[in-house]
Amino acid sequence: MVKLDVNKILIFDGAMGSLLQSEGMKAGELPESYNIKAPGVISKIHKAYLNAGADIILTNTFGAGKYKLQGSGLTVNEVVKSAVEIAKTAAKEVSKKTGEEKYVALDIGPLGGLLEPNGDITFEDAYEAFAEQIISGTNAGADLILIETMSDIYEAKAAILAAKENSNLPVICTMTFQKDGRTLTGTDPITMVNVLGSLGIDALGINCSLGPKEMLSILEEILKYSQIPVIVQPNAGLPKLLDGQTIYDVGAEEFSKYILKMVQMGVNMAGGCCGTTPDHICEMKRLLAGFIPRFKMSKKITAVSSSTTTEILDDKVRIIGERINPTGKKLFKQALINRDMDFILKEALNQKKAGAHILDVNVGLPEIDEKAVMIKAVKKIQSTVNIPLVIDSSRPDVLEAAARICNGRPIFNSVNGEDSVMEVIFPIAKKYGCLLIALTLDEKGIPKTARQRLQIAEKIINKAAEYGIDKEDIIVDCLVLTASAQQGEVQETIKALSLVKEKLNVKTTLGISNVSFGLPARGILNRTFLAMALTAGLNAPIINPLEEDMMNTIKSFNVLWNLDEDSREYISKFADYKPEKTVNNYKSKDLQKIIIDGIKDEAAALTSNLLNHKKPLEIVDEYLIPALDIVGEKYEKGDIFLPQLIQSAETVKRAFEVIKGNMLETGQIDSNMGKGKIVIATVKGDIHDIGKNIVKILLENYGFEVHDLGKDVSIDEIVEKVKKTDAPLVGLSALMTTTVRNMEETIKVLKEKCPGCKVMVGGAVLNKDYAQMIKADYYGADAREAVKLAQNFFAK
Repeated sequence: MVKLDVNKILIFDGAMGSLLQSEGMKAGELPESYNIKAPGVISKIHKAYLNAGADIILTNTFGAGKYKLQGSGLTVNEVVKSAVEIAKTAAKEVSKKTGEEKYVALDIGPLGGLLEPNGDITFEDAYEAFAEQIISGTNAGADLILIETMSDIYEAKAAILAAKENSNLPVICTMTFQKDGRTLTGTDPITMVNVLGSLGIDALGINCSLGPKEMLSILEEILKYSQIPVIVQPNAGLPKLLDGQTIYDVGAEEFSKYILKMVQMGVNMAGGCCGTTPDHICEMKRLLAGFIPRFKMSKKITAVSSSTTTEILDDKVRIIGERINPTGKKLFKQALINRDMDFILKEALNQKKAGAHILDVNVGLPEIDEKAVMIKAVKKIQSTVNIPLVIDSSRPDVLEAAARICNGRPIFNSVNGEDSVMEVIFPIAKKYGCLLIALTLDEKGIPKTARQRLQIAEKIINKAAEYGIDKEDIIVDCLVLTASAQQGEVQETIKALSLVKEKLNVKTTLGISNVSFGLPARGILNRTFLAMALTAGLNAPIINPLEEDMMNTIKSFNVLWNLDEDSREYISKFADYKPEKTVNNYKSKDLQKIIIDGIKDEAAALTSNLLNHKKPLEIVDEYLIPALDIVGEKYEKGDIFLPQLIQSAETVKRAFEVIKGNMLETGQIDSNMGKGKIVIATVKGDIHDIGKNIVKILLENYGFEVHDLGKDVSIDEIVEKVKKTDAPLVGLSALMTTTVRNMEETIKVLKEKCPGCKVMVGGAVLNKDYAQMIKADYYGADAREAVKLAQNFFAK
C-alpha cells in the first residue's frame, strides 16, 4: 500500500491506448483484452513508464467494468486480476533494478452509460459494477485505487463508496472538465472539491479532455478549496490527424513546463493522459527532480452542494426553504400518502424560483414508509432542481438511505446534545460527508437560558471532533420557541445566537416561523423576529420563501449590513416595485412552463387538454419548440445543466407521444412532423454512447426523424441504413482516440457510396480542426449545437 505523502512529488504514468496502437492494436480492439492475449505487450509499456521515472503505474483496466466487457467473452475478474499481476511484476522488476519503490494503481474508468435519472443505470447498479472491479483488484494486490475521467459526480460518488466499502486502499478520484470549466453533467471545480473531498478520499484532481495550459484556471479553483492533495493528468494538448495517425500537439518539454507550474501552484501528484508517452514522463521527472511540493491545505469553509451548485455559508444570508414538510399541510400529507412526487417537485421548484438557496426535505408521516418515500423524493427533486438539500428526519436509517443516493453534499437535520443520538448520527454524517444542523437540546430538553444552550452547542462540536467532523461542518440551531406559550424565552434564543457566534464562531440556523405559532397575523411576528435574528448573526434562516415580506426583510438586511454591494440586488428587485400577491406558478397549467421545469408527469395531461382547442402542429409550434428553445438558451448560458436539459427533453417527448397518438387516431397526415431524416451512430470499436444518446433525445424533440444504430457500428451498417432511409445527414460519435480513425474511414466510405450525404461529428476527443482533418462536414461541440446544425442543414 502506498502512502500519499504531501511532502513528496509522486509521478504517475501516461497514456496506454496510443502505445498499444504502436504495438499493433487495431482500431476497435478492446485494450483490456491485451491483459489476456498479449500480457507481454502490456508489461513492456509499464516498464517503459517505470524506467522513464514513474513512481506509480496504472493497470490496464480503464474499461474493465461489466458494462464495457459485455459481449467480449471476458470476465471482470480475469481481466482485472491479470492486469494487476502484470503491473505488479513489472513494478517489482524495475524497483529491484533501480532501488526505488514503485507502486500499482488499480485504474477505474467510467461505466460508459448515464446514471439515473438521465440514463438507465441505477446508483446501486453502478455501485455493484465498481465494487466488482475493486474487489478483484484489491485481492490481486493493487497498492491504491485511481477512479478517473469521471464526468458525472454521481457516478464518481458510487465508485468512491464502492472503493471505501470494499477495500482499505488509498483512493484518488479525478474528474474531466470541459472548456467552460464544468464537467459534462455541469459540476464545477468547487462542487467537485466539496462533494468528493467530503467522502474521505485521499486525493482528488483533474484529468483528460484538456491540455495542460487549458487546465490552469480550473486547477487554481480546485487548489483554492481542497483540503486534500491534488493530482493532475492532462492530455498532451489537442488531437490532430497526421498520415492516418492521431497525434497531440504538446511535446514532452512544453508539457513538463506546465506540470512544473502546476506543482509550483500546489499540486504534488502528476502524470499524463491522452497523447502522453514515456518521453513526457521522463522529462517531467527530470524537471521536477529535487523540487519540494508546495501543497497548502486551504481554509476550511462551510459549504453544501447539489451536483452542480455549491452554496458557501459566509456572511451573506442563505435561505433554507421549509415548505417540503407535511406538518400542518393536508394536501402535502395526502400527496405523500399517494406518493405524488410531482406535488413535492412543484414545491421545490416554486421555492427555488422564489429565492431559496437550499431546500429542507421532510416526509415524516407515521402512515407511510418514510425511508422509501424520502429516497423517492430526493431522487425526484435532484433530477430537476439544482440546489442543495437538507435531509430532515429523526430516523438515522432514513438519513443514511437519503445521504447515500443524494447527488451532492447535503445537510442532516439534525443531531442534538444527547449522547445516544450523537453516537448514531456522527458516524453516518462522517461516512457520507454530510453537514449537520445541531439542535441545542439534550436529555433534559431545551434549556431556558442562552448560556445553557451555548454549552450544549459546545458539547456537540467537541464530540463531533472525536469523529473527525470539523466545526465548519456544524450549523447550530439555538431553537425558536413560540411567543404564545414561552414569551419570556424568545429573547434567550437571540442571546444564545449571539453567544454561539461570539464564542464558537460557527454558522447558525433557525426555524423562524415557530415564533408565531398560535398567534394572529403571524407574518408580522415572523419578519420582525427574522430581522432580530439576522442582526444577532443568523446565517441560514429556515423560512417559507414564497412569503414576500420575509424575502424582502432579507434583501433589506443585506443592504443595511453592507452585504449587497452598492445595493445592486435590492435595486434589481425593487426598481419597478409594485405590491402584488404571491400566486402559485402552476395554476395556469402552462405547458411551456411545465417543459422548462421538466415536470414530465404533467405533460401528457396538459397536451391532451390543449388538443381540445388547438391543432397538433399548433401545439408543437406554439408550445414545444419555443419551450425547447428557451431551455437551450438557458443551457448555453450555464443557467441549467445537462440533467435539467434532459428532463425538459423527456417532458417534450411525453407531449409528442400524445400528439402523435392523436394524429393517428384522427387520421391526420403527419408529414410535417418530421423535419428531416438523420442516421446517428457511435463508430466501430467505440462502446461509449452517452453523448450520442443525448443528441438523439434533443433531435427527436425538435421533430427530426432519427435512426439510431447504437454503438460499435460497422461502416457497412451505417452505409446500408443511409441508403435504405435516404437520410441526407449522418451524425457520428467517438469518445476514444483509438477509434477516430474508424470515424475518418466511415466518412470516406459514406462520401464514396452516398455522395449526397453530409456528416456531422462529435465526441470528447474531437474539436473543429480535427473534424476538418477527417473531412467531416460539420462539428457539433454538444447536443444543443447538433440541433442547430441539423436545423440549418434542413432549412437549406
